[in-house]
Amino acid sequence: MDGRHFITEAEENLRIDRMMTMILPEETRTRMQGWIADGMIQVNGKPVKSNYKCKEGDILTWTKPEIKELALEPENIALDIIYEDEAIVVVNKPKGMVVHPSAGHEHGTLVHALLYHCKDLSGINDVERPGIVHRIDKDTSGLLVVAKNDQAHQELAKQLAAKDVERRYEAIVHGEIQHEKGMIDAPIGRDPNNRQRMAVVDNGKQAITHFQVLTHFADYTHVTCQLETGRTHQIRVHMRYIGHPLVGDPKYGPRKTLDVQGQALHARVLGFHHPISGEWLLFEADPPKVFQEALENIKKMA
Repeated sequence: MDGRHFITEAEENLRIDRMMTMILPEETRTRMQGWIADGMIQVNGKPVKSNYKCKEGDILTWTKPEIKELALEPENIALDIIYEDEAIVVVNKPKGMVVHPSAGHEHGTLVHALLYHCKDLSGINDVERPGIVHRIDKDTSGLLVVAKNDQAHQELAKQLAAKDVERRYEAIVHGEIQHEKGMIDAPIGRDPNNRQRMAVVDNGKQAITHFQVLTHFADYTHVTCQLETGRTHQIRVHMRYIGHPLVGDPKYGPRKTLDVQGQALHARVLGFHHPISGEWLLFEADPPKVFQEALENIKKMA
């Protein structure tokens, strides 16, 4: 244990993540939330969530994580850079590329490629995820913004938390959606029957997806989806929930589907305020060839 603090009457009702930044002013709130999630900060000997409100007499204890030198080796992997300056990089990630290293994906990730391209990335996340503010799945293609320094990272994270980032995706789903547009407001959490998947569950985190139909087909629908929240696999889970799973989705879709090398999902539009200048930036990238070919084949079948 590296530290202990007793909550006073004056500190009552403060969120624990905010309280910890007051105790350790050299640390960011985002980092404190990570410590809390990892159980390194406890209240009365028990782990809590970041929104826990302190009570007078609570005993806060914490253990600082061991500082690790960045051990990842940069890899000379081609990147589709849409925009870059001294603070950020906007990348059009290809389908099939993992964003950051994890078990089974120790090489060839977006992070490895970025380290070769940028040299410097923000250090707010742990050693495996430098610069990564938000993620998209391995087989989802499209736009991501990456932070080059901690100031940019913190500001972008604030925008994501405040839902000030515009994220629009294109998808192809099974079945014909009868409505022209709609909103799916259904909480998402770990699937109690399969811990490798997410699902709509009563005790999940709020998740909101807006969708609009671009093209109707007899057995498929081409849609655009806009995220209001950013839960794991959100669009994939929500479209399955309303009976229209994504084409090619090996985890949430039917076995009989089109071969599009993973789910037919592309992060087409990304908009946010520049973390330093405050200027509104809006980027757009067309879906990859395999996505467009799938649409052409569906049109021919119609």
